[in-house]
Amino acid sequence: MSDPIGVPADYSAIVRRAMNSLFKAFENFSEGTLIVDCDARIVWISERYAARFGFTDTRQAIGLDCEAVIPNSLMREVVQTGKPILLDVLENGREPLVVTRLPLEDETGRTVGAVGFALFDEMKSLTPLFSHYSRMQAELIAARQSLAQARRAKYTLASFVGTSAASLEVKRQARRAASVDSPVLLLGETGTGKELLAHAIHGTSPRASGPLVTVNVAAIPDTLLEVEFFGAAPGAYTGAQRRGRAGKFELAHGGTLFLDEIGDMPLHLQGKLLRVLQDQEFEPLGSNRIVRTDVRIVAATSADLPALVAAGRFRADLFYRLNVLTVLAPPLRARRSDIEALAYAILEDLCAPGRGGHGRHFVLQDDALRLLSAYDWPGNVRELRNTLERAVMLSDSERIDARMLASFIGASALPPPDVPGAAEPGSGNEARPMGAESYVQAMTEFERRFLADALRATGGRVAEAASRIGMGRATLYKKIAALGIDI
Repeated sequence: MSDPIGVPADYSAIVRRAMNSLFKAFENFSEGTLIVDCDARIVWISERYAARFGFTDTRQAIGLDCEAVIPNSLMREVVQTGKPILLDVLENGREPLVVTRLPLEDETGRTVGAVGFALFDEMKSLTPLFSHYSRMQAELIAARQSLAQARRAKYTLASFVGTSAASLEVKRQARRAASVDSPVLLLGETGTGKELLAHAIHGTSPRASGPLVTVNVAAIPDTLLEVEFFGAAPGAYTGAQRRGRAGKFELAHGGTLFLDEIGDMPLHLQGKLLRVLQDQEFEPLGSNRIVRTDVRIVAATSADLPALVAAGRFRADLFYRLNVLTVLAPPLRARRSDIEALAYAILEDLCAPGRGGHGRHFVLQDDALRLLSAYDWPGNVRELRNTLERAVMLSDSERIDARMLASFIGASALPPPDVPGAAEPGSGNEARPMGAESYVQAMTEFERRFLADALRATGGRVAEAASRIGMGRATLYKKIAALGIDI
């Protein structure tokens, strides 16, 4: 029966016919078909399937429990749970079978049985699918392992080389900071090892198994910092990812978030950071969703935070919230007795396979060690490493003396040459500084005067001075600390 436009009046007949055709199609191309009742007893089995399990007549299997006919069968589980097992591998003592199992329901929705189809008896039929799945799984596992490795602490307190009183004190402070969960503020000049200490504190803390996520505030444009910290909802802004973006606070959940150059954080974001520190929750950009987070904050800066607070460029409440535990990384000139051990540790790293030293073994002459110990190192350990790396790259000999190093660090005077006929004081033939030394000193003094004049012209406002001379704010702060300029 149908209406004038040809639409059937009774759809149930079509549905019954479709189900009957579908069952016949599955039964014909599959390796075997099985139907069980609500007690998982076999009520019908195809001849080919029965023969596979040793029954010459299908009637011999009727009424038996499914497990008695098919070892390891999960048809009973399908009947009991009412949930299908769409794709599975059935191990039966011979070659494995790829099977699918579906529950059967009555008009009230009650499970009254189940039907199973053995789709393939040769695993090679699914080899391309399994190969693709295995490859994707291996790539996912490798990516997760790589990401987890990248978010682990790379340094320990043993990486902070030195046994001077200043070094031992900073290690003691770092261990104390690692034992609690309060925010930590790392202070010190550029190149003193604040990042190393942040890694060591995380790696020694109870959060060591969690991620260590780093944000260099000075390296990210102000307009992107909020998204970097808190993430964004899908479509929150033009060009936003369709799936949204997880922020660093979310990625660092259960671990440590290291905020490097915290003194460069814009004022409008400082209030939001303070709220996260107090409430342990935040809202991604463009979302009303509240995200709870369990993150320990370690912040570092080479800027004078109290001076920034006094100048209104850093929030006092955020400063007090961060300044719970303070660790001061000493400048290299305050631990001169560590320089020899530190220099050799750097040389060993530089000469490791794959580095510029090409496996050579460098030795520092006594005059070179005296020169290194006498220099004030405004760039601290970073400058020391730079100096030794240049010496390794440019030296033809494995013995590094003071004369080679002096051209790199601009030392004001070389140790007296240990050769006959050295000029006597007052003879008029005193050794004069090398031209390279005089040049470096002149350029350093020019830079100091230039930056001091720029700061004086702006009343000590670093951001304005940096903008006028075309220099990054963070770079100017570092120059001020390295050159000893008073603001």
